[in-house]
Amino acid sequence: MTTVLGCIADDFTGATDIAGLLARSGVKVSLRIGVPDSAPEDTAAFEVIALKSRTAPVAGAVAETRAALRWLRDAGAGRFFWKYCSTFDSTPEGNIGPVAEALMADLGVDQTIYCPAFPENGRSIFMGNLFVGRQPLAESPMKDHPLTPMRDSNLMRLLAPQVTRPVGLVDRLTVAQGAGALRARLAGLRGEGVAHVVVDAVANEDLEVIAEACRDMVLMTGGSAVAMPLPGLYLRDGVLAADAARGAVPELGAGAVVLSGSCSAMTRAQVAAYLAQGAPGYRLDPLALAKDGPQGALDWLAAQDPARAPLIYATAEPDNVRAAQDRLGVAAAGEIVEATLAACAVAARDAGARRFVVAGGESSGAVTQALGVSRLDIGAEIAPGVPWTFCRSDGADIALALKSGNFGTEDFFADALAGLEAM
Repeated sequence: MTTVLGCIADDFTGATDIAGLLARSGVKVSLRIGVPDSAPEDTAAFEVIALKSRTAPVAGAVAETRAALRWLRDAGAGRFFWKYCSTFDSTPEGNIGPVAEALMADLGVDQTIYCPAFPENGRSIFMGNLFVGRQPLAESPMKDHPLTPMRDSNLMRLLAPQVTRPVGLVDRLTVAQGAGALRARLAGLRGEGVAHVVVDAVANEDLEVIAEACRDMVLMTGGSAVAMPLPGLYLRDGVLAADAARGAVPELGAGAVVLSGSCSAMTRAQVAAYLAQGAPGYRLDPLALAKDGPQGALDWLAAQDPARAPLIYATAEPDNVRAAQDRLGVAAAGEIVEATLAACAVAARDAGARRFVVAGGESSGAVTQALGVSRLDIGAEIAPGVPWTFCRSDGADIALALKSGNFGTEDFFADALAGLEAM
């Protein structure tokens, strides 16, 4: 099938997030882990490429994203979506802005929008300021993110240092007037030379207006939620035929493991809730791992009953995370944890586990790479933006739930495993 929409995500959980929301339409969605080595074949109407570029050096992130764009164009895509986190995770150098400008240059477009709003998960934008629940971004737990601490809530101020062309805003007052008013305002900004436009959204109705107004754009950017209405619009326009439903759930063994590298506030609550429910757990200490390696965690895992879905976690309070980073360095501390979680995933698979719940974008990337996964079929959602996915690993059918740190309720881990049983 010719691909209608090609999506590029800057981490693995972000890719499953947008793939899951697109799959709500019932149209086939395929998720590729990294840029495929081979030419496009057996493609879906919606193709999503998951990169691991959110915190990569800018030049590397741009080069990898351009390679993903080339593959998607070869697959036949004529519309594209650059997906980043709904909390606009980035640094003053990038990578959101530089990647967007590179895509714009390659596609020959002079304007795109930025809309990371996701009302179902408490992300809204008003007068260009991003809110997490009722808190401005800079007052939310994201201010203490170990890799991309967000210390400003204003998206225009965050974006401007990352790009070379002017940044503007379409506020909620315009969005509330409908798609026609939004298109007119975008045209006016284009006439003023404004290439990068932040668009307010505080409710799902706003996202529908934005998608309606921007569905013919060659390039859109944002969180996953603004892409959710696109399948219906494409079907209505005759661009897309609904000829492929979601795939069947494969037969899976009973063993499971939960792996958590995220230190977000919600994941900390999820780890605490799962342990309180009686799940066996093993905490990873980066300092101990740097000294002794992962064998202690692997030995502990080998002694567990996979039917009880044991938890291995590096999730910790911000002060503990900073202490480890001060000793080891930010990158090294993260890499040690990711490598250990990846080794635990492989050991769990080899011991018969076929259900994997992973919390954290970097952790999800490390686990999927270690398991040798290159393509995922998208299944039903566990929580908004978090679907179960199915793939093959070392000849076995497995299920993966890859969760962004802040997504899901406190009971997410148990709910995910129970939901898979009910499919």
